[in-house]
Amino acid sequence: MARRRRRTAATLTGGLLLTIPVVPQASAEPSFTSAGMVLVLDSSGSMAEPDGSGHTRIAAARKAVGTVADALPDGFPTGLRVYGADKHRGCDDTRLVQPVRPLDRAGLKKAVADVEPKGDTPIGLSLKKAAADLPRGSDGRRTIVLISDGEDTCQSPPPCEVARELGRSGVDLRIDTIGFQVRGKAREQLECVAEAGNGRYYDAPDADALARQMQRASKLSADGYRFRGKQVRGTPARSGAPAIAPGQYRDTIGPGERRFYEVHLDDSATADFAATAVPHPGAAVDTTTVLRTQLAYGTDSACETRTELFGQNEGATPLTSGVSRVPSEDGHGSCDKAGRYWFVVEREAADGSDAARWPLELTYRSERPLEKGVTPARSEPEYGAGGKDAVVPSGTPKDVTGGTGFNDARKIGEGAWRDKVLPSQTLWYKVPVGWGQQLRYDVEFANEPTVEGHSAQTSYGATQVYTPARQPVGSGTGEFTPQTPYNGRQTALRMGTVPVSWTNRYETDPNVVPVHRAGDFYLAVTLGAKAAEIADNPRIGVVLRVAVLGDAKSGPRAHAAAAKDSASAADSGTAGGGGWAARPVIAAVGIGAGVLLLAGLAVAYLRGRGRQRTTGTGSGGAGTW
Repeated sequence: MARRRRRTAATLTGGLLLTIPVVPQASAEPSFTSAGMVLVLDSSGSMAEPDGSGHTRIAAARKAVGTVADALPDGFPTGLRVYGADKHRGCDDTRLVQPVRPLDRAGLKKAVADVEPKGDTPIGLSLKKAAADLPRGSDGRRTIVLISDGEDTCQSPPPCEVARELGRSGVDLRIDTIGFQVRGKAREQLECVAEAGNGRYYDAPDADALARQMQRASKLSADGYRFRGKQVRGTPARSGAPAIAPGQYRDTIGPGERRFYEVHLDDSATADFAATAVPHPGAAVDTTTVLRTQLAYGTDSACETRTELFGQNEGATPLTSGVSRVPSEDGHGSCDKAGRYWFVVEREAADGSDAARWPLELTYRSERPLEKGVTPARSEPEYGAGGKDAVVPSGTPKDVTGGTGFNDARKIGEGAWRDKVLPSQTLWYKVPVGWGQQLRYDVEFANEPTVEGHSAQTSYGATQVYTPARQPVGSGTGEFTPQTPYNGRQTALRMGTVPVSWTNRYETDPNVVPVHRAGDFYLAVTLGAKAAEIADNPRIGVVLRVAVLGDAKSGPRAHAAAAKDSASAADSGTAGGGGWAARPVIAAVGIGAGVLLLAGLAVAYLRGRGRQRTTGTGSGGAGTW
């Protein structure tokens, strides 16, 4: 692995090694509120027809709604709207039978039990009404799940046009559609509504599939990414950009936009920046859809640029990009100077990709240099004992529930851990890694029963690892592959980092440079959206086998003593649980896994001051039960 030539580390100046305290934020808890979900159920005359299993379609729908009610977390705001249930003819026949409010399981089941199919299919009008049913006034995402066995019979207004209008109205609305025993034009219309509404289409050829797909769509709504940070509004250019201090922030970004944030840096601190974009899970993206971060200065110069891509076109997942300002060792770099810089976030959207605005979570961390005269340990740019052939823990896994994002990533340690993941979902974990240690883990995706006739379909599993500063590493190295095909059969991925060393920041490889501080490293595990067409179970089993290799040191100094406790946590995210909490959250799940990127796009770059560095990385996913 290439390394940068460097002078003796004893020339580093400054105070004691420390992380500058985060400026207190006005919003410490996750501050987007999940506004909830409304089910829109077809109750037109055709729902009285047999479903092929000896029951009617409406009976299958009643049972599926009951299954969803039992599976949703306590308190999650849920409502039910029906159409075609009150009149034998009428394009205004749509009614809210259960308002959107904290989950009332018995009330929801009773409401659907009282529905009798009668009339027409006013899908477009029902979608408009359903959007109004969901509470506004918060920043939370809202979800409509439409279940239909046919196309709109009214066309006033046209469903796709309604969905497109709603989908472009802001960041907060998602429309998923489920086609119950549909084909031809009816299926095409429901696919169009989902794509225009930033959502996914789910096919349900029978009653079991209907229950399964409804569970998937509703759980994605309930288990969305929980954001945290102070609200800030970036500008499209340097002029007038808001000034940010070390801390965590929230914003949004549209396709083709740039967002600028002003930062003031001294002449000695390392500054780490990261931006996480969270599209609606499964929304349309292209392999070349880009999230780019940059640290800029002057009128048209940059210290560093980093580009991340989804690397797949099945559907959107969280995507994170990060850059750092590392003062050069000789102090003569063009980005060493104290003064005004700009953290820049850019979203490039390919044709046909999701047109909605995406929520952004921004982090800025600052770290002072070592005390004058202190010699740090040598950089460790090779994987060594932590390569792909390293031994990870075997044995029976322990149950764990992954978090929705960085802020509630579930803390785990060495050992084997078992979880379940939905198609389009990303699960998040964090592992303490000390000075001189390296993280190495396997991800295994289970051998699952497949939907009859669809076992030849292929999706993917993926994983990504992030540093305590949330910068992605591990992809594009040739050592690890962050993504693997998944067709319902057991498959596995390997992932890891180089050992943590202070002087890694002076290396050139993009998978080495960010690994320059001890603390909680984040693991993201993603299952592709097309797995919804493959697996017979709503969720798919996943196992993590985690190893932290090497003895933890007490600090970054050369010849540092062994640490008494290797859990040198840098982030303090809340452990993620299984339930929905009535606190500010926003539903939005997905990978970018972890983050999904094109493997092999990572490019070695110069970190010398005054030169721009541009890189790209990759992503990935994998089974033993």
